[in-house]
Amino acid sequence: MLLDFLDIFVLFRSPWKNHKSRCSVRNLPIRTTWAVFCVLFLLAGVPAEGFSIGSEISSSIKELLFNPEKFLFKSSNPGTFRPTGETLDFYQQRNYTPAWVANGEISQNALILLDCLRSSFEDGFCPDDYHLQEVETLIALQRFTDKKWHLPNPYWRAQLDILFTDAFMLYTSDFIHGRVNPLEVDNRWRFRKTRPDLVKLLFFALEKEPFCLLMAKLKPSFPGYGRLASGLAKYRRLVASGGWSKIPSGPSLRLGDRDPRVAFLRKRLTLTGEMDGLIEQGSDLFDSSLKIALIRFQRRHGLVDDGVLGANTIRELNVSAEERVRQIEVNLERLRWLPKSLGENYLAINIPDLQLTVYEKEKPVMWMPVIVGRAYRKTPVFSARMTYLEFSPYWYVPPTILKEDKLPKIQKDPGWLERNNFEIIPWRGEGSSIDPAEIKWDEVEPAKFPGMLRQKPGPWNPLGRVKFMFPNPYAVYLHDTNERHLFSRDIRLFSSGCIRIERPLDLAQYLLREADWSCEELYRVMNLSHPLQVDLPKEIPVYIFYMTAWVDQKDTVQFRNDIYLKDRVLDQLLLGRLDEQGGL
Repeated sequence: MLLDFLDIFVLFRSPWKNHKSRCSVRNLPIRTTWAVFCVLFLLAGVPAEGFSIGSEISSSIKELLFNPEKFLFKSSNPGTFRPTGETLDFYQQRNYTPAWVANGEISQNALILLDCLRSSFEDGFCPDDYHLQEVETLIALQRFTDKKWHLPNPYWRAQLDILFTDAFMLYTSDFIHGRVNPLEVDNRWRFRKTRPDLVKLLFFALEKEPFCLLMAKLKPSFPGYGRLASGLAKYRRLVASGGWSKIPSGPSLRLGDRDPRVAFLRKRLTLTGEMDGLIEQGSDLFDSSLKIALIRFQRRHGLVDDGVLGANTIRELNVSAEERVRQIEVNLERLRWLPKSLGENYLAINIPDLQLTVYEKEKPVMWMPVIVGRAYRKTPVFSARMTYLEFSPYWYVPPTILKEDKLPKIQKDPGWLERNNFEIIPWRGEGSSIDPAEIKWDEVEPAKFPGMLRQKPGPWNPLGRVKFMFPNPYAVYLHDTNERHLFSRDIRLFSSGCIRIERPLDLAQYLLREADWSCEELYRVMNLSHPLQVDLPKEIPVYIFYMTAWVDQKDTVQFRNDIYLKDRVLDQLLLGRLDEQGGL
């Protein structure tokens, strides 16, 4: 008997080392260990004969759902276990019949779910969010008591059944809806996603569809999610092996230079795969092979790919492996917010990547640099459908620019309007333009401007020669620009929210290809003296993303700077949820 109790004590004192996620791994509190020890001691003499377990599990489930403070395991955080509303609804609809413990034994569906919970860290989840430690402990207890005393305990089995159901609700919700509400990160989030009834989903899974198939379908189906999850595993392996050392600061290094830091750089680029191997490991010469490897690193981090080890490149090299793991985990969460499918053909703009990509049959066929909103005039994250183009557009001056820039120039010299191709039109847009000579400019205030100030089409126009319109609540659109030199910058945050594109003619020709527009015709309509609206033959979805980590078509992990600090906000929200939930 004493040996049996020692076995139990060892069981509860064993550390939980199997779940390597970012969440803190907790041992069961000592008070819980001794509570279980005492319960077993009291129950050790209870005979197994004549013990009716089926109905008693149902009765225990009902009692525990309405008295969750009676759960054997308490959270390491203040408070006790509280089942989700979906868990309560599920048991009420089935009259508290157990779903995972059939005839006192754990079902095959429960074992499948248990495997999913154990591997949930592969998706950046924390297994403790889904009661894994408590479930594992109850299963171990059940098997231990069955082996030692053949004592089927309905109370433990009821707890186990409830925990499995609650874990299913939490786990599926995290995959379908995300762990964090995207509106908490960006209150203008407008990606539509189906929100299934989790109770009905569980009934369906248990009664009709093979449970393993349902669990496999929970993960986002587009290839980018699976590739990024694989990238997470790769960088976790780098963390487990010790990560990498920082490159010491110093003057810029380029081809032909000699410096002791070259050895550090070679090792660093070998670890993350930019170099094929430790070529001339002891050499301090910055040779051509090192330059090629450094260019690869710069490209996959959105840096100027000049092959020079400068301050910006050193900064990115010195981001730790642990930070990269967290960056990937944060972006996996973003992918879970998206619909199951974006469609075969669509246009995507990734704000941190400063890049537009056109997809056909989910494969990129065109891409180009873009300019996005400044930090204080951020480009929003949303989706819409592009329906028409506007060639030779007017530019209507926004109120802020009118107040701070244009009005002072006009008041100083009214002739500035004509010289810069501006005109003033009535507020309702009716009638001819207003003659600036008839306005007493020294009496004009920004809030009482006599009409709408707009700039005529032409090479001087900030909107360039064409606008790409996808109606949305934010008045955001794609457009050409008259400041083409800005595309040579590596950080391109210059707009007031709209998105400027580098090759508008190429995109216009692609979108109008089914209408047989020639380059000559496009050039003509791009140089009219008045706007021309052209409807697209086919509407195309437009997705504006915010992704700072992803895996490209060549299975290369890409990282970008968190230019709007949205990663930081999401990281804090995820950590806050971890502190709140933390298991039982």
